[in-house]
Amino acid sequence: MAFPEPKPRGPELPQKRVKTLDCGQGAVRAVRFNVDGNYCLTCGSDKTLKLWNPLRGTLLRTYSGHGYEVLDAAGSFDNSSLCSGGGDKAVVLWDVASGQVVRKFRGHAGKVNTVQFNEEATVILSGSIDSSIRCWDCRSRRPEPVQTLDEARDGISSVKVSDHEILAGSVDGRVRRYDLRMGQLFSDYVGSPITCTCFSRDGQCTLVSSLDSTLRLLDKDTGELLGEYTGHKNQEYKLDCCLSERDTHVVSCSEDGKVYFWDLVEGALALALPVGPGVVQSLSYHPLEPCLLTAVGGSVHCWREEAYEVEGGTG
Repeated sequence: MAFPEPKPRGPELPQKRVKTLDCGQGAVRAVRFNVDGNYCLTCGSDKTLKLWNPLRGTLLRTYSGHGYEVLDAAGSFDNSSLCSGGGDKAVVLWDVASGQVVRKFRGHAGKVNTVQFNEEATVILSGSIDSSIRCWDCRSRRPEPVQTLDEARDGISSVKVSDHEILAGSVDGRVRRYDLRMGQLFSDYVGSPITCTCFSRDGQCTLVSSLDSTLRLLDKDTGELLGEYTGHKNQEYKLDCCLSERDTHVVSCSEDGKVYFWDLVEGALALALPVGPGVVQSLSYHPLEPCLLTAVGGSVHCWREEAYEVEGGTG
């Protein structure tokens, strides 16, 4: 006689604060997990980029080389390189181990809001308020971008990359998806300035946040509206949104000091997590575990599920 399989546990939301990083770099403009979730990057208004072990709360390295505040950063798949962009209009490629600037790409006419590596970390994609996305070859010595995507009619707020697609959100109210295999551009009109876009983990959907305090889940292929999520406040700032590690919940920053979690299918608000006073500007969700990083002011908080046991006391 076979015993029945135990029911799989429901998803747990990270709502227990286990560590606080006082980053010491002015206002933290963005926080980003690396590819495996063991480290994170913080982008400072003091022109620095910092690499941390967030669960231990240890600072590993500081990267200095930008001429103005750093607005976004990303790590390569093999953790050997970083890229960053900022208010100095520059895109910087860094060597993780040495902390040195490998290349500095110039060409944008305004601040760089968002940067991403492609899957092989051979190309950096950067989106700017100058309405363009530029693609920079990390291995070439040529100073100009290998490609410029200039379909947007206003600033680019968000760029994400899959193995064959570029997903871009713009202040012009459109989400654009470039299918590199098909050589096609797909565009969906949301109507309100877009602050963040991302793929679902299964690659079937796109999540879009905009300045009408609404998140929308779209079918990636048809553009069909699958869900709307409201209750948070996003009317003036570029705030992050994402999906939880198993695509069960939609997660968003908010201008009221909280992070909001909605059930993806039901659309119902599952949790409004009080993070701190003021605007929660940035968040990053662990790729595999219920672990969340949030940035408010000059601090980053690390959150885990209630059952998580903290080693050696709380931070």
